[in-house]
Amino acid sequence: MMEIEKYFIPLRRWWWLLLAATLLAAISSFLVTLGQPPIYQSRTTLLIGATSSDPNPTSNEFVLSSQLAAYYAEIAKREPIRNATMEVLGLQRLPEYLTSAVPNSQFVEIVVNDTVPARAQAVANELANQLTLLAPTSEQNVDQDRQEFVTQQLNTLEVQIEETQTAIEDLQGELGNLVSASQIAETQAQIGALQIKLTTMQTIYANLLSSTDTGASNSLTIIESAVLPSRPIGPNKALSVILAATVGLVLASGAAYLLDYLDDTLKTPADVSRVLGYPIIGHLVEIEGMDEKKEGVGVYVTENPRSPATEAFRAFRTNLEFTAVDAPLKTILITSPSASEGKTSVSINLASIIAQADHKVVLLEADLRKPKIHEYLGLPERYGLGDVFRGRINLEDVALKPNIDNVTVITGGSIPPNPTELVGSKMMCSILSKLSERADFIIIDGPPFVVADALILASQVDGVIVIIRPGYTREGEARAMVEQLKRSGARVLGVALNRIPQKSFESFSGYRYYSSYYSEPQWKSDQSSSERKSPKPRIQSLIGRFIKVNRD
Repeated sequence: MMEIEKYFIPLRRWWWLLLAATLLAAISSFLVTLGQPPIYQSRTTLLIGATSSDPNPTSNEFVLSSQLAAYYAEIAKREPIRNATMEVLGLQRLPEYLTSAVPNSQFVEIVVNDTVPARAQAVANELANQLTLLAPTSEQNVDQDRQEFVTQQLNTLEVQIEETQTAIEDLQGELGNLVSASQIAETQAQIGALQIKLTTMQTIYANLLSSTDTGASNSLTIIESAVLPSRPIGPNKALSVILAATVGLVLASGAAYLLDYLDDTLKTPADVSRVLGYPIIGHLVEIEGMDEKKEGVGVYVTENPRSPATEAFRAFRTNLEFTAVDAPLKTILITSPSASEGKTSVSINLASIIAQADHKVVLLEADLRKPKIHEYLGLPERYGLGDVFRGRINLEDVALKPNIDNVTVITGGSIPPNPTELVGSKMMCSILSKLSERADFIIIDGPPFVVADALILASQVDGVIVIIRPGYTREGEARAMVEQLKRSGARVLGVALNRIPQKSFESFSGYRYYSSYYSEPQWKSDQSSSERKSPKPRIQSLIGRFIKVNRD
């Protein structure tokens, strides 16, 4: 299940892009279709040749008719037909139309789409009319005198054929009554001559008939005229909006995966393990205001002891204790590949959560370039570690007692001009040694690895914790930090993923973030007397809690 969910991480990360693209496409499509007029459709059908009326058609005639249908369907799209139609109807341009030959048939269809129903009908009928005028059997392509002569000849042949057939039948009737051999032979000769004459006249008749409209294969007949359409066929506004929204969603999804691919930040625990190679010992959820520079907000675990975020810090502390099984662990450096990854808030809350286990903890500000601990805890910044280096004040005098049990804080103090040299000096080693004698743990809020101070401090402490902010820490910066840690020979305890979005916490940590068991007490001791007396509010409260637990 977790393997499948990771493929949806880019979609969840860029949900606003998906929503914006889908809404923009849908709204744009709606506005476009809103101004579109309705489209009406009219059609007419033409028949090629007279094969369908022939009682004994051949397959060649059907093939020829199909080929002629394709020919006329293509001709209808050409400029001569278009120009002739526009001239007859007095139009400057023709609406959209389609001509096609119905597969394996003798039919040609002309379909016209237009915003005006009457114009669609008129154009369809006139296109069909202009197409029939191109056929050899049309009135303007036929010699009328010649057609009249052919008709007369056909009529004469019909009479002669009938007379000959009658004569043959009479002779065949007489043949049965004859006795003389000479008379029988003479009658048979007459019948043979009449049959030859009949065959000749029938051949001539068929040839003449093929040159007329009745028997022509290359002829066009309108069998279905265009009618006035009463209902529009489009546009289908609902379908257009749905398709546009779908296309927008698909394109936005592709863009989300592309942006996720081009993003070189460490986004998942798998990315962190692949690049850094250190175990992940902390999954710290992002809580609104936790990383802001406001007085007291940094001590979240003290003010919210039963929150799920505090439980995450307790799990972090437990994992940290397991790393100290094989080697002593007193001085711990909290650092990160780059700035703004939340290492200061992690240092403060980690110090507080360790102190809650009845340990004496010193929280030391070692980022002498941009000290922040005093801002988070609302402490004065008159003196600190920088002033100790300058010899202005003793180490004991800069130790401050914030409103956190078992925690002593040493802020950064005055910012020195040479912090790298100071943290790498023998005096720094002496300070760490003195603090180790007075406390169980020293949590050092160090600078990020973009400066050399972090590399020097890493070589002087018992262990280093690397803070990674998923979706923010860049892979190149993380790789550079790993190389520096390897060169310094520092002992890296592990990685803490910080400021994990609440909605993504389960996919990062592997367990559910929300739990009503930790988020609030089951019963409040200060229930009103009315609640104690009446069971109804209590039952409603139980039902509400049951629904909330199941929903979470």
